[in-house]
Amino acid sequence: QVQLVESGGGLVQAGGSLRLSCAASGRPLRIYYMGWFRQAPGKERDFVAAINWSGGSTYSADSVKGRFTISRDNAKNTVYLQMNSLKPEDTAVYYCAARPDNGVHNNYVSAFGSWGQGTQVTVSS
Repeated sequence: QVQLVESGGGLVQAGGSLRLSCAASGRPLRIYYMGWFRQAPGKERDFVAAINWSGGSTYSADSVKGRFTISRDNAKNTVYLQMNSLKPEDTAVYYCAARPDNGVHNNYVSAFGSWGQGTQVTVSS
């Protein structure tokens, strides 16, 4: 099973940017469909963005379209989430998730079997 470690979270003012990284180990990243999710206090974990094994297909939640970009570097075993024009409502713990890419790209939380520990993103107004 792949192990995932997120980094890059922090405190930023509204309108600012952050780039999250998710480093994978234990298995080659290229076989995995990767996703980013977030969970605010008292709320459910929500889908943010996902990317297929090659990077050729990406998916984003409507709430982040045009502001967040997911990408991957399989040679570095790393997935990224570039977050621009951040809003206070983006405040959450952000999680990286993985599952073997079988060509079926649904983005439910339950569809992903491997998770990182999360990184906190706080956007101040």
